[in-house]
Amino acid sequence: MATFRQLHKFGGSSLANPECYQRVVNILREYSSTTDLVVVSAAGKTTNRLIEFVEALDKDGRIAHECLQTLRQFQLELIEALLEGESAAQLTATIQQEFTALGELTAPLSEAQKAQVLGHGEVWSSRLLAALLCQHDLQAVAQDARAFLRAEVGAQPEVDRARSYPLIKEALAQHAHCRVVITGFMAQNSDGETVLLGRNGSDYSATVIGALAEVERVTIWSDVAGVYSADPRLVLDACLLPLLRLDEASELARLAAPVLHSRTLQPVAQSAMDLSLRCSYQPEAGSTQIERVLASGRGAKIITSLDEVLIVQLTFGHGHDFDRLESEVLEGLKRAQLEPLAYELEPDQHCLRLAYTEEIAGGALEYLQDHAIEAEIKLKEGFSLIAAVGAGVTKNPNHCYGFYQQLKSSPVEFISEANSGLSLVAVIRKSETSSLVKGIHSQLFQAQKRVAIALCGKGNIGSSWLRLFAEQKAELEKRRGMNFELVAVVDSQTYWFDDQGIDATSVGKRFDDEAIANNGNDWLERLGSIQGYDEAVVLDVTASPVLAAKYLQIAQQGIHLISANKVAGSASSEYYHQVKDAFAKISRHWLYNATVGAGLPINHTVRDLRESGDDIIALSGIFSGTLSWLFQQFDGTVPFSELVDLAWQQGLTEPDPRADLDGSDVMRKLVILARESGLDIEPESVKVESLVPVELQDLSVDDFFDKASVLSEELAERLEKAHSQQKVLRYVARLEKNGKATVGVEALSKEHALANLLPCDNIFAIESKWYKDNPLVIRGPGAGREVTAGAIQSDLNRMSSLF
Repeated sequence: MATFRQLHKFGGSSLANPECYQRVVNILREYSSTTDLVVVSAAGKTTNRLIEFVEALDKDGRIAHECLQTLRQFQLELIEALLEGESAAQLTATIQQEFTALGELTAPLSEAQKAQVLGHGEVWSSRLLAALLCQHDLQAVAQDARAFLRAEVGAQPEVDRARSYPLIKEALAQHAHCRVVITGFMAQNSDGETVLLGRNGSDYSATVIGALAEVERVTIWSDVAGVYSADPRLVLDACLLPLLRLDEASELARLAAPVLHSRTLQPVAQSAMDLSLRCSYQPEAGSTQIERVLASGRGAKIITSLDEVLIVQLTFGHGHDFDRLESEVLEGLKRAQLEPLAYELEPDQHCLRLAYTEEIAGGALEYLQDHAIEAEIKLKEGFSLIAAVGAGVTKNPNHCYGFYQQLKSSPVEFISEANSGLSLVAVIRKSETSSLVKGIHSQLFQAQKRVAIALCGKGNIGSSWLRLFAEQKAELEKRRGMNFELVAVVDSQTYWFDDQGIDATSVGKRFDDEAIANNGNDWLERLGSIQGYDEAVVLDVTASPVLAAKYLQIAQQGIHLISANKVAGSASSEYYHQVKDAFAKISRHWLYNATVGAGLPINHTVRDLRESGDDIIALSGIFSGTLSWLFQQFDGTVPFSELVDLAWQQGLTEPDPRADLDGSDVMRKLVILARESGLDIEPESVKVESLVPVELQDLSVDDFFDKASVLSEELAERLEKAHSQQKVLRYVARLEKNGKATVGVEALSKEHALANLLPCDNIFAIESKWYKDNPLVIRGPGAGREVTAGAIQSDLNRMSSLF
């Protein structure tokens, strides 16, 4: 068996029509490998139609026949639309035989017969998808899960993993080199009868099969991208949660949220596999990954509701030990997997009230009656439920207050806090819950937010930003209605982390005493799981390729990013787009205006023009403040090498000035702007003129300065030639719409727009459909720690408006 194997589960909505089946084939072609497993539900509403058929058999044979004919038509149309040739003929003949057999059934059916009838939908889906995959040269075989899954009939049938494990190993060994398309929803008991696994049974069977087959990941594909902070159909600004801890997901599932079922998560908790939820209609729309760790959260993450809730009320005799009885009842129900959604104790009335979904209430009543519970038992209908779910929600005073405030005018029966601290649940007399969901979501998640900031890099730009942040923090918080806290300062070797906040003015004095060893991702993981904050932002003011390589991990932690670091923005197109997509998919933001032009709004302008309908024809300019200063000063009176030394002493260059002189910095800026303008170019395609002679490239900085006079020799000749033509030298970047990109020294007339700048200024000339005859020009200081720090602060201000 392959060492790496995944399982993909597709629900009925993902197989609703021929277009959906084709979409699933495309998903499996792109996201699966040859040895992967696939679990399928019945296509569309097939199971519902089979239920109607079974129920009609007991009442009206004519209606039963009509149900069957409608279903036969649907299944045959799927085959006709999707398959060709012999495979279509074989599948059609088989399914016609099965419908003939179904049509010969007569009432009454035994429970085992009913289960077998209802399992047909999954069989039809698995056979059709396997045949369709083969038709598209993706070898696959259909497999009935009843061949290896063993379970006995019950209110919530559980797969017997000990009996099932050797059977699934044997079954899969026969198909080790192709995709296996397995039926969901059903197993087989010891008498060889079909056992249905209940609501969301296909999801449950998918994770059970995944655990038994020891796959590395299970992906449940449905019509939603994952878990949102609320039902996105009710709350338009509900956000997709890229990461959800297992205990939070289990609590959400326990409360009968449709996107998850508690039994689906049990095999995940008891195995080493990952679980992801994705949308089959929009595979790139993001996902929710369930983490197998306990949450150490800071409050509610999700608002969920149910409209059909029943209450089972137990009233014990006054002569009984109420505390003992209620404890025994609750523990017994939990062991029987009949735990209530919420419950209320009324000791003075000797009353215990249990909230259930309609599906589970019957099983709970049966359990209580079978165990001869000494109480008067009543079933009451007509209730709804609304809940706030998230680790720490019961200890978050703001969230508790907001929850209660929104419910104060509602007909509340009782409010229950989960013993785990994972949920606040209100059971109310039946009423419209959508307005409550919207109100609680707004109250809890749109109140004053707390934003955690991690600064990576405390050198020139970092220290300037710390001073600026200290000055601007109060005004920024007042303007945005948010609280911003610096919680981490990171350098290449060490980091200082304090989730209560770090005084920006103290970093220079206290960092060395407070910092601990930076062992790779420790600081990032701490930031990703920080408590008490609604958003987290990393500020990368380094030039570190190592940190740029962590951008995907930053996105995976659900953290926003602001960059002055140009490495990722000018990396290969593949990595650049991976990073862009990683942030976009989870509704997180990556801003990088500081990568080009320091504080000048050049990135934003180019992107805004393109997104507004303009077409960028050409870009040119002087993109380096350092090289701008050097060539403004280079008039022949002072050797170029001495100007480089002077610029270095004044802090105008990088610590190693060759990082400015080799043109790589300008090249990166040009690549970033090209991508903002809509061109997809690679760094290698930019023709770059380096000012660093080969003999100076590998020296130490000290040795470089000792031998820097060779810098001046070639440039002196070029300057003399330019002067003879009444021109000056400038280091210019140019981009054309055809993708031609160059960076290097040019001789320009003294009147040229690029020749007349203040020292350290950048200038950007944008030629476009709208600015063809008279280019749009942006100019101003393009280097310096203060203006770059200002650009970082500007991006932080802009980002806070997007939260």
